[in-house]
Amino acid sequence: MNNFVSYALAAAHRRINASLTARLRKHDIQIEGWRLLEALDSGQRYTMGELAEIVLMNPPTLTKLVDRMVSDGLVHRQVAQNDHRKINVLPTPLGLKRMLQIRAEIEDQDASILRQLGERESQKLITLLQGLT
Repeated sequence: MNNFVSYALAAAHRRINASLTARLRKHDIQIEGWRLLEALDSGQRYTMGELAEIVLMNPPTLTKLVDRMVSDGLVHRQVAQNDHRKINVLPTPLGLKRMLQIRAEIEDQDASILRQLGERESQKLITLLQGLT
């Protein structure tokens, strides 16, 4: 099976996902929650539909995640300024603080991968994977 690109990608995803899950568990947040906080840190106002695409989730699952994060005080909902039928999700000060703590974990994880692959190969990998998406 090691000769299949699809298998190699799945195996790498599984390993990295497990490592990230363990790191983020310390902060009581899921990988998707980290992706959401990172997206919100850009300062852009995204609708729920846009966020679902960015954080790689289907809209109903994203809604449940946002509900939990609202309860945890990490984000809040706001009616979109340009279209009152839409809702924006915005980070709270606690959410921004948590995101910085989480980002340190992600950067550490990425540094570990960088040490394994080297700078040039890591950059090549990012380029190749972006080409698939």
